[in-house]
Amino acid sequence: MLGKIKRQQRWALDLAPEPAALPVCPLCGREIPPAEQDAHHFVPKSKGGRETQLLHRICHRQVHALLSENELARQFNTPQALLAHPDVLKFVAWVQRKPPDFFEKSRKSAQRRRA
Repeated sequence: MLGKIKRQQRWALDLAPEPAALPVCPLCGREIPPAEQDAHHFVPKSKGGRETQLLHRICHRQVHALLSENELARQFNTPQALLAHPDVLKFVAWVQRKPPDFFEKSRKSAQRRRA
């Protein structure tokens, strides 16, 4: 038989809300903590895109550091198309080994800096 306090504690645990599942980044496959969530337009807004999907902040910034809006609108407008790009694939292989809350500043690729 449980005492009054133990019964109350057990009752409180039974009523505690289940923690909401975190969204998963379609690029790296890791869960996205609330502080690292960025909405990404796979077709940029400037090119008529409306739909967004959550990505890790680091993944989102790397996509924009590697690819122009024209490239995103024409060729790389789905997660599968982005993963087919060799530089994105290389980045994803690297970032998958990091914890979900990892963040590092992204730099534009040398090719984008020259353009």
